[in-house]
Amino acid sequence: MYPTATPVPRTTSAPALRALAEQREVLERFHLGLDAERRGDWQAASAEFERIIALHPAEPQNSTARYDLAIAYVNLHRLDDAAQQLQDAIARDPGFLAAMANLIAVDLDRGDLRDARAVADRFVAAAPDSARAMYERGLVALRLGDSATAQNDFGRLLHANPAYAVAHYDLGLAQAHANRYDSAEREFQLALDLAPGYARARFALGTILLREGKRTQARAAFDIVAADAAGDPALRNLAVAMRDAIKTH
Repeated sequence: MYPTATPVPRTTSAPALRALAEQREVLERFHLGLDAERRGDWQAASAEFERIIALHPAEPQNSTARYDLAIAYVNLHRLDDAAQQLQDAIARDPGFLAAMANLIAVDLDRGDLRDARAVADRFVAAAPDSARAMYERGLVALRLGDSATAQNDFGRLLHANPAYAVAHYDLGLAQAHANRYDSAEREFQLALDLAPGYARARFALGTILLREGKRTQARAAFDIVAADAAGDPALRNLAVAMRDAIKTH
């Protein structure tokens, strides 16, 4: 007598098996892609994440793969493609703050200030207490010449963290753009008090001192930059030129 037949499990159906195989492939390719990122092999990383996206995984894997693919594209200097992937990631996950922050940086690099500002405003709305959100929008506002927003965002950031030297520098730039030279000088000096080797802040201070007619102090500032900015030849050469052009007598 033959035994009673056991029903075939539903998981052995062709669609279910295909779905399981695809999910295993997605997980394996994430592992390979992240490993390639750690090695700095951006071509290999991009190939893995492109394949994941082609498999149309559900969230959060889809937006995550697009985010990682964008990072690879940035390192391959494919900025437009990186922006598209980040935009798609945010469309799939509207609360993806890391994607917003990176999209702003990519937009600034490729000169799309309009999109950068839209994303920055969205970032601040989604995370109003985020220092990163305020800083990113401040940077975009500076590039757009919106001194009021830049001053507000950097000012709020410094209210929460007065020891943020870079924010003092950026607030100084915003003050300078608004022709508030006394305030700009103060912010650049605060940045230097916190980070004495901050060559760009000292160069900016030199330009303000020169604008204020403090030629001897400006020349001294440019002289220090010329000595300290060995890692930034363009800044060093500009400081030398500015220093040598100043007649103090």
